[in-house]
Amino acid sequence: MRDVPMHYCPGCGHGIVHRLICEVIDELGIREKTIGVAPVGCAVIAYEYWDFDTTESAHGRAPAVATGIKRVLPDRIVFTYQGDGDLSAIGTAEIIHTANRGENITVIFVNNAVYGMTGGQMAPTTILGQRTETTPWGREANRDGYPLKISELLSLLPGVTYVERTTVNKAKNVLITKKAIRKAFQNQIDKKGFSLVEILSPCPTYWHLSPIEAAEWIEKEMIKYYPLGVIKEK
Repeated sequence: MRDVPMHYCPGCGHGIVHRLICEVIDELGIREKTIGVAPVGCAVIAYEYWDFDTTESAHGRAPAVATGIKRVLPDRIVFTYQGDGDLSAIGTAEIIHTANRGENITVIFVNNAVYGMTGGQMAPTTILGQRTETTPWGREANRDGYPLKISELLSLLPGVTYVERTTVNKAKNVLITKKAIRKAFQNQIDKKGFSLVEILSPCPTYWHLSPIEAAEWIEKEMIKYYPLGVIKEK
C-alpha cells in the first residue's frame, strides 16, 4: 500500500479489501510480477493506493483487459478488482465469457448491492426490499427483477476453477476473506484457471446507515440472500 490518504467513505469495505490483497501479494512474493486491472466505480483510482503495476479499463471491461495482459505476459499474475455495477451489469458479457474460457486470472468482486460512484442507484445485486435512489420503496421482483447471484451463475461454467463468497463485516470474516483471496491467487500461480472471490462489502453512505449498522445489515439481511462459503472448487 502507498502511504497516501484514501477517498473512500467512513465504513466502506474497499480499504479493507485493498489491504488484504496487498498482504497476500507480499506473502506470496509476487509483487514484482503482479498486474492489477482497476475498474470504473468507487475503486476507479485503486492504482493510487497499490504499490505495484495497475492499469485502468473501461467500465465492465476489466476481464477482457486482464485476458489480453495474461495472454501476452503469461508469467505475470493478473487480477481484476470490480464492483457489482461494473462486473454484474455493464460487464456481464465480459465476466461470463472470460470465466467460460477458463482464463487463468483472478477476479476480486466487491459486492455492496448498490451503485456507489454514481449516486446510490439500484444495482443488479440490490436485494429485494432494499431501498436505493431508484427504488425508494424497496426493490420489487415484479418490477425490477431478482438480484443477480453472479457467483452461483459462474460456478455452473466448466471453465471456472474456484468461487467463494465472503464478507468483511467483522474481524473473523476479514480473516476468512484473506484466506479466500490467497487461494484465488495461488490457483493462478498453479495454473489452475479462473478464480473469483465475491466479497460482501458495506456501503454506509448509500445504505443510509452508520458504519456499525451497515456491518450488522450484512449479517442480518444480505447474507440471507447471498450465503457465504465456497461455491465451487475443483
